[in-house]
Amino acid sequence: MKQKVVLYKQIPDAELARLERHFEVSYFDGISEDNYAAFIEALAQADGLLGASKPMKENVLKHAPNLKACSTISVGLDQFDVDYLNQRGIALMHTPSVLTETTADTIFTLLMSTARRTVELSTMVREGRWQRSIGSEHYGVNVYGKTLGVIGMGRIGYAVAKRAHLGFDMPVNYFNLAAHEQADRDLNATQMSLEEVLKTSDFVVVVLPLTAETEKLIGAEQFAMMKPSTIFINGSRGKIVDEQALIHALETQQILAAGLDVFEVEPLPATSPLCGLNNATLFPHIGSATHETRLGMVTCAVDNIIAALKGDLSVNCANGRELAALSTDSLANQESADMQQPTTSAISR
Repeated sequence: MKQKVVLYKQIPDAELARLERHFEVSYFDGISEDNYAAFIEALAQADGLLGASKPMKENVLKHAPNLKACSTISVGLDQFDVDYLNQRGIALMHTPSVLTETTADTIFTLLMSTARRTVELSTMVREGRWQRSIGSEHYGVNVYGKTLGVIGMGRIGYAVAKRAHLGFDMPVNYFNLAAHEQADRDLNATQMSLEEVLKTSDFVVVVLPLTAETEKLIGAEQFAMMKPSTIFINGSRGKIVDEQALIHALETQQILAAGLDVFEVEPLPATSPLCGLNNATLFPHIGSATHETRLGMVTCAVDNIIAALKGDLSVNCANGRELAALSTDSLANQESADMQQPTTSAISR
């Protein structure tokens, strides 16, 4: 009998067919009030779960008593309660490597667009307001040779830093819990405290996962540390930044400008003050949004759920270490219990 997988996001037909060759698939084209009851009913029999962009916390997954693995079509894990998954021994698979370069492209595009005010000036041209050669009120700032500060030197942070240093001769400072030896060696990068990075960088780029520790990591205190000429870029998760503090920093020109691909609430409401600020460049969360990368993410996510439900968590399992430790602890507890049980010979004596 085939294992059962619940799919809650539309994927290409070829990948759906591949999924159906391995599993009995219950497909939901997104989750809404209309199909939520059917979705919960399908979860009751599910061995696996595949999708993206919907919170899958305890209030949902408690309805899936047989669940062994979740596969998210993303690198981020914030739609899941990882501690809850660990408690239940459920694997969480993700797609960390597929989108690294594309997301780094987006972040660097955002950095350059903000520095040179390209969105604002393109709008000026389209609206017929370009009547003469632009003056200093529309000048941007140089990127080449400026100092880049990276908050979070992981795969994407390194890829952004590589573009900056090798392509634009930018010195790189970074804040990370551990030193990044490759960045130190190949990019001459310097690990600093968060405060030092904020004070010394011309461009501050946030590339962090959203966790309890990173939520609102950048707020009023941090913006006050930046130079008035600083350009702030967020390509990670909106909730890492106190959005009201950012708006205040932009409105008061405490910092020069910001480029944002992510927001506290998405889609960003048209009523947000950010929409009225010329020194804010806004992208609609397009970090990985290319045809090639999105297909690669789906293919990877399907590969991940197939592997996980076969018991192979060796690649792309976000909580693999925790599950391995849990398994080791369980084995140790069982061995301890076995040692305390009387043997047959002891009973006979």
